[in-house]
Amino acid sequence: MALPFLPGHTYQDPSKTHHPKGRSCAVSGGVAMVSTQAGPDLTEEELAELATRAPTLSYASYSRNKTAAPGSTRGASGAAASASTKQNVPRHVELDKKVLQFFGYFKQTVTESRDEHYRVRHVKMYYYLEDDTLCLIEPAVPNSGLPQGKLLKRQKVPKGKDSGSTWHWKDLNVGVTLTIYGRAFRFTDCDAFTADYLTRNGIVLNDPEETPEDPYSVTRLPVDNPSLTRTGLSKSDFDQLKQFVMLDRKVLRFYAVWDDRDTMFGELRPFVIHYYLVDDTIEVREVNKKNSGRDPFPLLMKRQKVPRNPKDLPADFPSIVFERKPEELQDVLSPADFGIGETVHIMGRNFLLTDCDEFTKEFYRRNFGVEDFSTVDVDFGSAPPAEKPVAPYHGFGDPDDSLQSCLALRPKAPKKDEIKKLEYGNACLRFGAHLQSDAEDNVGTLPGLLRSDKRKFVFAFRLGDDHITINEKKSANSGLWAGKFMEARKVPLPDCDKSQPLYYQAQDFYKGASIVASGHEFVIDSADEFTMKFLKSNGFPDEQIQSFEQD
Repeated sequence: MALPFLPGHTYQDPSKTHHPKGRSCAVSGGVAMVSTQAGPDLTEEELAELATRAPTLSYASYSRNKTAAPGSTRGASGAAASASTKQNVPRHVELDKKVLQFFGYFKQTVTESRDEHYRVRHVKMYYYLEDDTLCLIEPAVPNSGLPQGKLLKRQKVPKGKDSGSTWHWKDLNVGVTLTIYGRAFRFTDCDAFTADYLTRNGIVLNDPEETPEDPYSVTRLPVDNPSLTRTGLSKSDFDQLKQFVMLDRKVLRFYAVWDDRDTMFGELRPFVIHYYLVDDTIEVREVNKKNSGRDPFPLLMKRQKVPRNPKDLPADFPSIVFERKPEELQDVLSPADFGIGETVHIMGRNFLLTDCDEFTKEFYRRNFGVEDFSTVDVDFGSAPPAEKPVAPYHGFGDPDDSLQSCLALRPKAPKKDEIKKLEYGNACLRFGAHLQSDAEDNVGTLPGLLRSDKRKFVFAFRLGDDHITINEKKSANSGLWAGKFMEARKVPLPDCDKSQPLYYQAQDFYKGASIVASGHEFVIDSADEFTMKFLKSNGFPDEQIQSFEQD
């Protein structure tokens, strides 16, 4: 009968000094795993060997030799373990921390910029042999303004959209281009470990390539690091300060014409071209003419350098840019390209140089040996001004007021003869008159009514503005209203052109003269005392004065 497992009822052998613990792990096929069967206990010799052995990592299969003699060092099993270690090491352990490193770049297109149209961005690619993954890192560039660092996190990258396979280290080499997610990366070099690994695995390594320079970084180099831009070249013989001191405010002036008559509404237009010797810039000024129909703008082209051939552009010049910077202009127009009779191409226009000033002639005589400065005659073919017909008088209002509508878009009041008004002031000549009527006009006149030829009128002629006022004298028992018969106005001659009328003057008033006004014909028969004195003292015709003195 077994004793219960209770304190005081258990039995332990006091002479036992070896208490080994069973193994719980085993190695199967080079992989360590938990054993489901407890292994045999180790002997004291095996425990002593484990205590003195340095700890090493081994993936060899191990089996204890029970028949080994006491004191054996188990050299046979150790040799077997060393022989099986190489072929049983797992891949993730053998290739752990073994990474291939490649150096390369890719080009990024820059749109809507006149300074650059692409950038070269450097990258590093790390290929992890452990699990065939890769990542892309862009080294940081100071003041680049671009988000840099990790471009692609560690992952397996497919070769193409429909390829179904990923990039392998056997596909990598120097001088190859890999397309990774639609972007082409060109790899130019690798490190020493990568070169040795590929060579040992039978891959012929290509020669390293030079990475192209970033155009924008090259332009920024004098600003970012001026010390690197200093070269050992000798100083140029061109002295810009000397040119400024000697040629400042010295300008060549040419007179030119631009013939644009081949196009619709084109014409032959004159211009003045100024060439500034201090900085080789050119200015084109318009010659404004009165009533030319053009805005009086002074400049056709502002002062600037003009290329000799505007279409001669470098291959990498951005097509979106219309003009080049002054520092980008190399072949520009110089004084040797100018001369009387020469045609100069400026901004798409051909200018014929016809003449120049005296300073320009002396400059070419002294520097180029030119002696012939004959002027080129240009026939502008100016047509005589067209006649401006005046519209016929429409019969409303004063003809002088109506004429102003033909002379200007915004009619103004007719100009008055102020000198005549100042000379005569408010002087007024008065003449007596009666209505001219035939015998038939008085037939059938009612008894008691005044005959038309018996009605008396007074003509008041103002010398300052040639206005005439007619007043009718009062006659007793006439049955007619006396007073103003016609307001003050100019009275035209009866047979003149209504569009350009001629008006009655003071010389037209003499005794017996017929005056037509307001549709009535009047006959002058007398003049007052002031009028007679004025006529005699101001040199009026004697016939006019004598006509009033006769009875």
